[in-house]
Amino acid sequence: MNDLIPYLPSSIRDSLASLSFFSAEISLILGFLLVILADLFFSKRYSQLSFILTLFTLLLVSYQSSRFLQIDSTPLFGGMIIIDHLSVLFKLLFCLASILFVLFIRFNRAFQSHDKGLGDIYAVVLAVHLGLNLMAMSANLLMVYLSLEMVSLGSYLMVGYLSAGQRQTEAAMKYALFGAVCSAIMLYGISMLYGFTGTLYLDDPAFLSGLKSIPVMASSLALIMVFIGIAFKLSLVPLHFWAPDVYEGAPTPVTAFLSTAPKIAGFAVLINFLEIFYDQESKTLSSSILDWNYILASLAILSMLLGNFVAIWQNNVKRMLAYSSIGHTGFMMMALFIFSASGFKAIIFYMAIYIIMNMAAFLIVDEIEEQSGIQNIDDYKGLGKQNSLLLISLLIVLISLTGLPPTVGFTAKFLVFSTALEAYNLSESPILLIMIITASLSTVVSLFYYIKLPLNAFLRESYNPIQLSIRSPKVYLGAFLAFLLLLLIVFPSLVVRLI
Repeated sequence: MNDLIPYLPSSIRDSLASLSFFSAEISLILGFLLVILADLFFSKRYSQLSFILTLFTLLLVSYQSSRFLQIDSTPLFGGMIIIDHLSVLFKLLFCLASILFVLFIRFNRAFQSHDKGLGDIYAVVLAVHLGLNLMAMSANLLMVYLSLEMVSLGSYLMVGYLSAGQRQTEAAMKYALFGAVCSAIMLYGISMLYGFTGTLYLDDPAFLSGLKSIPVMASSLALIMVFIGIAFKLSLVPLHFWAPDVYEGAPTPVTAFLSTAPKIAGFAVLINFLEIFYDQESKTLSSSILDWNYILASLAILSMLLGNFVAIWQNNVKRMLAYSSIGHTGFMMMALFIFSASGFKAIIFYMAIYIIMNMAAFLIVDEIEEQSGIQNIDDYKGLGKQNSLLLISLLIVLISLTGLPPTVGFTAKFLVFSTALEAYNLSESPILLIMIITASLSTVVSLFYYIKLPLNAFLRESYNPIQLSIRSPKVYLGAFLAFLLLLLIVFPSLVVRLI
């Protein structure tokens, strides 16, 4: 204990200096406490106070995060976390996803009518958002684990929050059990890495040199165990098995959130984790320990193929979108494979558009389910003829998810493809060429299952036509997001300028 006393003054000074860069996270902590107190003491008199406080906190966090867009890489709290331009971009993506999620909850009837109220779920959102931010900035394996667990525990609560039936309870249990197993494997891998290297800091030169000094089999096993925890959060094949059941059984707003924000945070952690293996000379992720190029490429190809081909056979809309999400994860992995500034630019742009597309899709599907009880694709027959605004908005979103003009989904996919082709021209890597061909094939295949919804809605007749009301905030929010997908193909600079 006495040996640590000389280091206390410098440690305190470093922590105090770090607080000025930690303002967004401090706001989340204060917002979390205020939402709990507001729900506890004022929920009966001011029923919307928790919602207002949550939305205000997220908007404030967005502003505070944007102030550091031009910052250079700056270590905080003794190097446990690092704030830089890329981590700030990820934090802004989390803000977009969380704001849309909060609005989704606010207008969802199942959440509105539930006995628990909404105060607790709003508090959980802010706690999860704090974990997401820390995941994006983590430079220490212990911080990676703690932040990932913060997000995971909050996600388990979200999935089981309503407990509306056996299906939702089963989804929550599956998610928690699978998550606990993968988390335990990851923690064991972290402990092995610490034993091999004597440090948990990813940017410490001793970390990589320590791994190279031990047998390849042992270091590879430890790295793969850590990677399993990250791959679970990304729902990459073969660790995707939980996603379809959980996405189908969870409340639709929660499904929309889980398919966007935690997945994107997983990419942020993966980038920080892989950065130590990047070879500046060869411009690849190859190392003497593990060839990450082939690992990432294999998982990306498997995810694109399985996600898109299995989605064709799904009849439940949420389950179809779950497999679609796995396919999109594989596609984003292709951009990560190109470990460069252009690759990061492409993946950030794609993620921003993906959040809007996926949230809009689940938003519209949820509104249709609430008003009509329809959950299966076959039951969409004739819906478009009586409910044009809702189904035209869904059509635009699905076209964007496929990656076709005139939507910004085309721009996002074109940016990833062009970056991949440019990288192939420079490296002539056969595995990259296989990924590009697989991504092209998957894009074509995705058209078959995305088009089934509008095909049934507009081109097939129903014996019992259903008229849906458009006097719902979710209808207008979905229509606005669909319009945004059309607008951004004309003005992509609105997003690119931030990147």
